[in-house]
Parts: sequence; structure tokens; C-alpha cells
Amino acid sequence: MISMLTTIQSMQDVRNLLKKYGTFIYTKDPIADLELMDEECHELYQMGMLEKEQYVRAKMCIMQEIGRLKKES
Repeated sequence: MISMLTTIQSMQDVRNLLKKYGTFIYTKDPIADLELMDEECHELYQMGMLEKEQYVRAKMCIMQEIGRLKKES
């Protein structure tokens, strides 16, 4: 089995990780979506559902995407 640790490298990987836990986020506001994804990842980490490395990698992807979107606008 491939660990999610080595596969979280993009926003699609973050979405797939959240989908694994039954979380689907779409509000038509891309930055709000990312902020909700960040909160969900944090909650999963606090509940012990994500390992620290998974959480850190997911958070990094989310923060990079937020930065990219803010730079474009």
C-alpha cells in the first residue's frame, strides 16, 4: 500500500485525502474552499486521523495555492 505521506504533492492529493474521510468542499469561492480544507485537515490531525507529515504536506499545498490565487487577483 502506498502511504499518503509520499503522495501529498498537489491540491488534487489534498482533495483526495479529504475525500477519503468523506469531506467534499465546494463553495464557488476558491480561497474560502482552501481555508475550509485547511480547517478540515487541522481537525483530522487533532483527532489523530492524519500523521504529522501528512498534515504538514497538506497544509503546505493549501498555503501555496492560497498564495498563488491571491497573487493572481
